Amino acid sequence: MATIKDVAELTGLSIGTVSRVLNNRGYISQKTRKNVDDAMRKLNYQPNAIARSLSKSSSNIIGVIIPMLQNPFFASLLSAIENELEGRGYQLLLFISDGDGKKEGELLRECRRNRVAGIILCSGNFEAMRISDLDVPVVSIERSRKNSSVSIECDNYKGGSLACRHLYDIGARNIVYVYGAQDYPMPADARQSGYEDACRELGLPIKIYKTGSDDFHHQDYFDLLGRVFDENPSMDGLFCSSDMIAAQALKVASRRGVAVPDELGIVGFDDSAIAVLTTPELTTIHQPVDEMASLAVGSLLSSIKTRSFSTTSVVVDVHLVERGSTGSQG
Repeated sequence: MATIKDVAELTGLSIGTVSRVLNNRGYISQKTRKNVDDAMRKLNYQPNAIARSLSKSSSNIIGVIIPMLQNPFFASLLSAIENELEGRGYQLLLFISDGDGKKEGELLRECRRNRVAGIILCSGNFEAMRISDLDVPVVSIERSRKNSSVSIECDNYKGGSLACRHLYDIGARNIVYVYGAQDYPMPADARQSGYEDACRELGLPIKIYKTGSDDFHHQDYFDLLGRVFDENPSMDGLFCSSDMIAAQALKVASRRGVAVPDELGIVGFDDSAIAVLTTPELTTIHQPVDEMASLAVGSLLSSIKTRSFSTTSVVVDVHLVERGSTGSQG
């Protein structure tokens, strides 16, 4: 593997001069730049972006912390963030927290060691003091507002209300809500509030089942869903706080001989890739992932440029996508 020393030897320049070209420091003639670029291509030399950032007070690296990749929502969100950053000349340094609070703290320290220019948080319940110690802008997506300069989230309350009302409109009168719980408050908790208020307005009973944090970590909800079916034989509507839960509910219904949507309507949340891979396809609440990623990256880079750490919250709209799990063939 080629090194900066190899580039220097091929060009006849000093390592210090090559380093200045790579880090864009001081005056460098166009001829010198071209010589270095040509040598790098010939040697297939790839400068280490992280190492380069350590020699500067700032970098073009953005730290992104997510809880997992198993859930299609986070995979889609990560892809959208990466596309936005690449289009603006920034690189992504990915950290996966596994929802572990201790690990999340270490990941923040790792971001500081790598001198990232900013951080996008999609995971964790970080303490405000930890965030402020980093001295870089922080944008959160679907996480606590207090821990970031800018918070991006979808209209979770509206989503919960839309799901419940849609199930009511197709004839459901015993609607159960199942949600993936964390050990701390989250914007997604408002999905429950939307469901509850809609039930009250429609004169429906409120039935809620909460998954454990281990279920969320492993993305395995079959045991809980089995209990939901056992304890609610008259259930004709099921609203799940994620497409992952809803997809597993479809499988449980199939195993038990419950016809979807004829006997049971199911609505998910996210409109992730899994929603169109199930049979029937999932009716779900669409989160505008691309828009959320664009807002997050744009806000973060603006904060980096202006060194502004003012607190702002942005809520983006959601809408219902009707598919086969509630009767529509799309």
